[in-house]
Amino acid sequence: MAPILASSYQFEVGGERGWAEPAGNDSEAYNDWAAKNRFHVGDSVNFKYQKDSVLVVNKEDYENCVTLNPISKFDDGDTFFEFDHYGFFYFISGQPRHCKSGQKMIIRVMVHPEVEPPQSRTTAPSPKAEGDSGHHDGWDTFETGPPGFISGSELSVASCFVTGVVAMFVIVCVFM
Repeated sequence: MAPILASSYQFEVGGERGWAEPAGNDSEAYNDWAAKNRFHVGDSVNFKYQKDSVLVVNKEDYENCVTLNPISKFDDGDTFFEFDHYGFFYFISGQPRHCKSGQKMIIRVMVHPEVEPPQSRTTAPSPKAEGDSGHHDGWDTFETGPPGFISGSELSVASCFVTGVVAMFVIVCVFM
């Protein structure tokens, strides 16, 4: 089977204002915006900013606004970042004060619905290696991997079974 090509979308972070320190008590503005959008593998975000930078960090550095060890750093004022895998991406301002004011964002990237599912039916989480501290590279992904799928014959059997159970319930209710 040939994979199905999926379309991608480019999102403008912060709208006309761009990637800037939030004003007043609007410390969740970027996360509120991210929660209202659906991001898929292949989509991209465009950060426009002045006298600042965009850092891709791990979850812990995101929570604490740590700018010392970014996974990626961009400071060109017009950054395009393409999502190349599903999971959570953590973005913060390179200015710690801006980050603490809310110039940070978590984006959850999903598997694109038009992409063909993997050939295996399910993917189990890999066991933790002995001595694993739980700290990883910052690309926190879903614990169970990509969603599994049900074949047509399994779906037909399940559908017939459910229909039979519902029919028996209706018959019992009508004649009782």
